[in-house]
Amino acid sequence: MSALRDLLRVGFGRIARIYFREIEVAGEVPDASTAGRLFGANHVNALVDPILVLTQAPCEISPIAKSTLWQIPGLRFLLDAAGAVPIVRRRDDPTKAAGSDDAVFARVASHLATGGNILIFPEGTSHNEPHLLALKTGAGRMLARARRASAALTFQAVALEFDRRDVFRSRCLVLFGPVRDVATVARDVTDDDALAARITDVLAGDLSGLLVEAESWEARMLLVRVAELFADEASGSLAARNALGRRVEEARAALRDDAPDVLSRATTEARAYFEELDTLGLTDADVVRGARTRARDGAAAWALVALPLALVGFALYAIPYQLPRLVTSRLGASGDVASTYKLGVGLAVFPLWATLLVAAALFALPWPASWIGALVAVASPFAALPWLDHLDRVSAKASTLVPPEIRGDRLHALAGKRAALLTLLETARDREGALSRSAPPSPSTRPEAG
Repeated sequence: MSALRDLLRVGFGRIARIYFREIEVAGEVPDASTAGRLFGANHVNALVDPILVLTQAPCEISPIAKSTLWQIPGLRFLLDAAGAVPIVRRRDDPTKAAGSDDAVFARVASHLATGGNILIFPEGTSHNEPHLLALKTGAGRMLARARRASAALTFQAVALEFDRRDVFRSRCLVLFGPVRDVATVARDVTDDDALAARITDVLAGDLSGLLVEAESWEARMLLVRVAELFADEASGSLAARNALGRRVEEARAALRDDAPDVLSRATTEARAYFEELDTLGLTDADVVRGARTRARDGAAAWALVALPLALVGFALYAIPYQLPRLVTSRLGASGDVASTYKLGVGLAVFPLWATLLVAAALFALPWPASWIGALVAVASPFAALPWLDHLDRVSAKASTLVPPEIRGDRLHALAGKRAALLTLLETARDREGALSRSAPPSPSTRPEAG
């Protein structure tokens, strides 16, 4: 890895840790020596997704990106420095000729065959759907072509999950799936087209198995919140919630066909419980702990010590903090495009603002106040971040001023409803397990890695 590329990876890794309150990495995480592997990820955000995978994977990876990104001022240099490969989509160029991707596929195949790694988003576009879109065959065709020159090729699914996908300082999960060996998948395959189709099917199955999916956002939100209910009994990690969410999804699918009455009752009770939580401005974790107003991670002792510096940070950076939101609103962007604009504007505005503040301190203040002012300008926004997280949580809860005695009664009543709901869900899950055990085994369509 070149010095510039290494520097960019470290820098954007730090930016990702600022943009997200927590980044959790789980699954079969590749090591630094990984070579000749294609990584296929679901696509939620055009700019954030590749940053997450490239900075959280220990190995060097070159991304495939839509050609229109090279038209964004300042982004072309970063894309080229990261070794990104542009690909022209027909939606971006209706005059695109058939077979025009051959040169790109040949370049990527050569990169893979010589030990390079590639990141691709096989859905072909970023989207805001609660489920995986149908995968394009490009990833499979790249691997099929690369196999002509090298037999030591692998591919791996990467799932990106977010607790609040379009919000600054949310949490995210980077979940690496099983490593698949191309030679094993290629057994009994006679040509490149058939191999590309099989790789696409395996990759789609792996991604679907890593993600919590549903037919609508309402249904997916209920799945996730039921998973959180079980996760709060054990681990609050996003990986645990993702695994539980997939298990709940499987149970729901089985019950929908074989025990709709059980599913209907469990769904009704779960909705009622979560609607009451929302009305009171509570979370399930609040009910478990019995205290909803503690700043769980924002008011740690060190943050209290840093509160004066945090207040300075709020004052100094109030304007650049609002600019990404204002620019995105003026441009009328929404969904993943809005998140991309917010991150892009933030990357430009915050360093420039910090530079101006440092320069103002150094030139306008006498020594040693100038150096102290410069340090405060750099350090204060980082001190403000945990307090920003805490304030966002508090402002999102409508019942902050509920009298303690009423709050205690409500929490006690909710705890009883929660226990009853868990019993009902456990019964439903046991029923689903019995249905699964009684069903005849279905043959697996996914080739196993060798």
